[in-house]
This record gives sequence, C-alpha cells and structure tokens, in this order.
Amino acid sequence: MLKIVLTFLYAFSFLFLSAQEVFKNADLSVTRLNERLWVIETTDMTTMYIIEGDDRAMLIDTGTKCEHLDQVVRKITQKPLTVVITHNHRDHAGNIHYFDEVYMHPADSVVPVNIPFDGDYKWMREGDVFDLGGRQIEVYLMPGHTPGSVIFVDRSIQAAFTGDAFGSGQVWLQLKPHVAMTEYFASCVRMEKLMKEQNITKLYVGHYPYLKRPLEINYIIDMKKLAKRLSEGDTAGAKDYPNMGIDIACEKPMIAVNGQAMIVFDSENIN
Repeated sequence: MLKIVLTFLYAFSFLFLSAQEVFKNADLSVTRLNERLWVIETTDMTTMYIIEGDDRAMLIDTGTKCEHLDQVVRKITQKPLTVVITHNHRDHAGNIHYFDEVYMHPADSVVPVNIPFDGDYKWMREGDVFDLGGRQIEVYLMPGHTPGSVIFVDRSIQAAFTGDAFGSGQVWLQLKPHVAMTEYFASCVRMEKLMKEQNITKLYVGHYPYLKRPLEINYIIDMKKLAKRLSEGDTAGAKDYPNMGIDIACEKPMIAVNGQAMIVFDSENIN
C-alpha cells in the first residue's frame, strides 16, 4: 500500500511541476510543460514553443507582441538555436527579425504578409529532420490554413506541434491564398493516419492560451468529418462569420461545426 501511495504522490508531483511558470513580463509568460519543453504565451493570445535536445534547441514560431524575444529565449536555454515557423502569418512570424535565420516551407512565400526581416530564410520541406541531439523533430506538410503550413513531430514525447494547420478548436480556411477544402480534407486524413501509425497522442496547437492543453486524435477525427462534408458541398447548418477586418480574409466567410471541430470557410469558393 505504501508503495502505491508513494507512486501516486510521485506522479502527482511530476504533473504539478511539469506545468510551472518560469518567466513572465508585460508581453508574455513562459511555462515549462514537461522536461525540456516550454510554451510561450503572449498577452494577445499567440503561442511559441521551445524544445531542447542534448545539443541544440528549437523555437517554434515567433509570435507578435513580444519585445526582445531572442533575450526571452536565452532565459530558458543557452544552446544553439534553430528557429522555425509553422506558417507565414504575422501572429506566428511577427518577430523573426530578432533572429539571423528562420526556416519556413517555400509554399508559404506566396502568403501576402509584409513582415520585416533582414536575415536569411532557410527552406524546409516534407521529410526534413532537425536533430537536436537525442531528439529528432520531423517536418510534415499539412496544407489548408496556408499552402505551406507544416507540423513538427517529436516522437520522443508522442507529440506534434501543429501551428494553425488544424486550429485551436477552430481552423481558419477563409484566408487568401485559398486552399481547396478537398486538399484540407486530405491533410486531416493524413494527420489521423500519422497519429495512429506514429502513436502521436498530443497536439500542441498554435494558440495554446485558448485551451491550456494539447488536443487529441478525436479532435482530428471530428475535423476530418467536417472537412469531408464541406468538400462535398454540404454546408447545412453553417452560419455567417465576421471577417474581423482582416485584409487577407474573403468577403463572405461562414463557420461550420462538428463536435469539437469548427471550420471557417469562404462561402463563395469552397473548392
């Protein structure tokens, strides 16, 4: 009995310690999610992740409102840093100017977002692997939210970092350049298959503050079913959605819901 109690207390203490805020300023907070994984959450609800290996560290996305992001990262890790972005929208790439080079998928070079950057873009593609030392981060292309949206898979913790490829409960497909709903459906099918085959149990999404937890495969299944229905032209139950003054949004967006999943889409051009 004592052994069971001690085991329970150890597990509980690990969970408690694993979600510990380690830094905070006026723009953001940094929380340790587990060993060598941190989430950065900004006050305007954008998200970055820091992953550390034995030899290198990786910063996934660069957020928007965060002064001196490079210095914030150095409060967490001093290891050589690789900076990657899941896609080329301002809320994920807005602070790339703090770094000398940034990895992005070339398909997102067509996204019309003017982000000042004097450094070097490095192109990453499907199948690329970043070796952080004892930790391999694999790149998968998942078009939909943008043509070059990618996810990063870390099998050592059974997790994927998905940016906005599958949303944070809601995925935006009403933005330009337009990607066909059939193509997004294919990304959902592929993501479900990847999770099953690679035993990926956790999806760390692009706007973590809204959820405060990773998503699971049931969410992707809900999203897949919704994308399939919309790709077949079935928009029953969809409602008008405000375009929120975003200059790259379509004129008449709508939102459809299935279980946990919500898709915002271009009502005049689904495919």
